[in-house]
Amino acid sequence: MYNILTLNKIAAVGTSRFDTAKYSITDDCKAPDAIMVRSAKMHDMEMADNLLAIARAGAGVNNIPVDACAEKGIVVFNTPGANANAVKEIAICGLLMASRKIPEAINWAATLKGNGDEVGKMVEKGKSNFAGCEIMGKTLGLIGLGAIGGKLANIAISLGMKVIGYDPFLSVGAALNLKPQVAVTANINDIYANADYISLHLPYNADTKNTINKDTIALCKDGVRILNFARGELVNSTDIVEAVNAGKVARYVVDFPCDEVIGVDNIVAIPHLGASTEESEDNCAIMAADELMGYIEHGTIKNSVNFPNAELAKTGDVLVCVLHKNVPALISQITTAVSDKGANIENMVNKSKKDWSYTMLDVTGDADADAIRAIDGVVGVRVL
Repeated sequence: MYNILTLNKIAAVGTSRFDTAKYSITDDCKAPDAIMVRSAKMHDMEMADNLLAIARAGAGVNNIPVDACAEKGIVVFNTPGANANAVKEIAICGLLMASRKIPEAINWAATLKGNGDEVGKMVEKGKSNFAGCEIMGKTLGLIGLGAIGGKLANIAISLGMKVIGYDPFLSVGAALNLKPQVAVTANINDIYANADYISLHLPYNADTKNTINKDTIALCKDGVRILNFARGELVNSTDIVEAVNAGKVARYVVDFPCDEVIGVDNIVAIPHLGASTEESEDNCAIMAADELMGYIEHGTIKNSVNFPNAELAKTGDVLVCVLHKNVPALISQITTAVSDKGANIENMVNKSKKDWSYTMLDVTGDADADAIRAIDGVVGVRVL
């Protein structure tokens, strides 16, 4: 029986995929075999020695100590694309709120309650305070053209906008899904120089922190409108508030409120609603559950953020799955440890991702897991 710990409420459509004869789903377990999480902070959490994997029901994993997990042989999964449509739709809403003072106008209209027949006159007199602009014909600059950015790019074209995108890691598949009218640039400064609207769709890490700051804002058009539905830390809060107050940035729409941006005129702070749809939560839960079951039962890794994707069918007696550092000569040590036991390797897969590798061996005979585990650089061994 495998114990799956849920640190947040996970949609039942996902947790119900686990076979109750093999898995126990609980929100109270001191030594789980796997964890399902959404936004709970895990950096100070003590990881049990038997913990195999963590599945984040969402894309961002900054709430998980990913590198520390790798060192312990814990595979961390996310669910890329599962919430892409939900975020795309709220980004469209954000695009319109960056253009029209809709939130402010709604709040003002609510203050007219109790004025009876005078409401109509008051509306006509006061509506000019909330005039905005149209998006048609304007240029949208997208930093990041993945699952969300690519969808937004195509919708923006349909809405009559010009679109320019920047993504140094643009995959062939993502590029093929873009409408031909989307211009892709290899220079991020082209976004700053030409965009009337800038929308961020990139992961948060040490390299992307404060992507939008006083220096990059200075490169932008006067009156640029910025949308952030990716991660709050991508934008320097102090710099964006100063730019909005100075009029350099006309509007800032952010799905990650912090104390500095709340209550500032022309900053629309949304309480992290990007993926908050029933469909998105269901999609993420289903994908996270399938990732955990695939790894636990078959050793398959798909959508991991710290180890490479890999899978291998078992045709022999056992499947040996080894998580290890990506260093020379280590694979030969693993195969030697298997051969020394008198076993035969029928098939083998080795994949690497930066500092880490994953080796799967389809073996006929017995496998000495302890001998493999003793190899320097090996952080996890499973025999299935």
